[in-house]
Amino acid sequence: MNRQIFAAILTVGSLTVLVKLAAMAKELVAARQFGTSDAMDAFLMAYLLPSFAVNVIVGQFNGALIPTYIQVREREGLAAVQILVSRVFGYGLIVLLLVSGLIALVMPIILPLLASGFGTDKLALTLRLFYCLLPIVLLSGLSTIASAVLNAEERFAFASLTPIVTPILIVIALFTVANAWGIYAFAVGMVAGVTLEASLMGLALTRQGLSVVPQWNGFDDNTKQVFKEYVPLIAGALLMGGTEIVNQSMAAMLGSGSVSALNYGNKLLGFILGIGSFAMSTAILPYLSRMVAVADWSAVQRTLVVYARLILSITVPLAAGLIYFSEPIVRMLFERGAFTPEDTSLVGKLQALLLLQVPFYAFGMLFVRLISALKGNHLLMWGSLAYLLTTILLNYWLIRWFEVSGLALSISCVYILNCFYLLFASGRLLKKIKAGTMVHESLPRTLQT
Repeated sequence: MNRQIFAAILTVGSLTVLVKLAAMAKELVAARQFGTSDAMDAFLMAYLLPSFAVNVIVGQFNGALIPTYIQVREREGLAAVQILVSRVFGYGLIVLLLVSGLIALVMPIILPLLASGFGTDKLALTLRLFYCLLPIVLLSGLSTIASAVLNAEERFAFASLTPIVTPILIVIALFTVANAWGIYAFAVGMVAGVTLEASLMGLALTRQGLSVVPQWNGFDDNTKQVFKEYVPLIAGALLMGGTEIVNQSMAAMLGSGSVSALNYGNKLLGFILGIGSFAMSTAILPYLSRMVAVADWSAVQRTLVVYARLILSITVPLAAGLIYFSEPIVRMLFERGAFTPEDTSLVGKLQALLLLQVPFYAFGMLFVRLISALKGNHLLMWGSLAYLLTTILLNYWLIRWFEVSGLALSISCVYILNCFYLLFASGRLLKKIKAGTMVHESLPRTLQT
């Protein structure tokens, strides 16, 4: 089983490298075109709520759907799986439309609060870009549901490679129409890419033998189980996403270019975590869910030990090396065109502080997936609440002393604290479920029935 997991991680990781390289090329082109300008600040703030909705509403389908999907497949067969998939598409579509409408209504109200340092023209540009980017919420949601099903079927390659479409189309748009359309070229390329991604994922699911036609003909026990796990995941992600809004808003209060500088400082971090942590968490969830479904606790324990050691042995020296060479890396990647040496110095410092979180983030994701496989997502919700409160307190304290650098340091400190919480919470949950299983198996069959 561990060899199968490792093979899946290599598949997801190697293809994700290609996706992240394409995304990095997109960032390099965008940095050359727009630098840390007001236009880039406006785009990042406009993308904040759609990306927040994607992370909160869309990103939780994997953790909620995959464990139940595998349980239904193993116990009830393909016919029940098709019903589950169609109903998740149906009710998920309703949720995505409602969320899109809600954020469209509230954005004009809350934007002046989120971007209090923006002038009138900059706020108007941000709002126009927001409405251009709004369809991403619905399209990403449908694509993610399809991706969750493919991952549950251990068809990792297609689901991992398809996201390369969006950065490619963005780069094409920036090279071809950016001079005429300005920052709007970025938005158009992004929406076109997400649209094509959703179409390809739906086609792949159809070729897998599953219909993507939604159904709204009631909640059976399996659908209820998915949404029972989905609700605390949304609540937890809402709180976690709230920290991103807090961070961006506080950065916007610190002067022109602070939002962009923090964003560029996150690029290498996102690349690293996208290859390693994303690959590991994507590949390991279906296998952990299968082990939990058959109560193979010794296999669960072996897998945790093997991958905890692997994560720490890779991420600790990697983070140390990247921190040491942070500023030269930023200079090599971004310092050209509108991106000045002063930008390099600031972004290099922010990047080094943000990279402190790498080992703790990766280690914590292993236990996030364990909690999801154990259907204990309420623990993630409470952990996210603590994460948000700690973020607010540390941000206010550290930015008083170090300004935007304090914001980057606060982000890493909170991830470190969150890692210890996940380790403690998942350990207690695993012991509780193992004890319940052992008691159940010791009862006579008639009492079990």
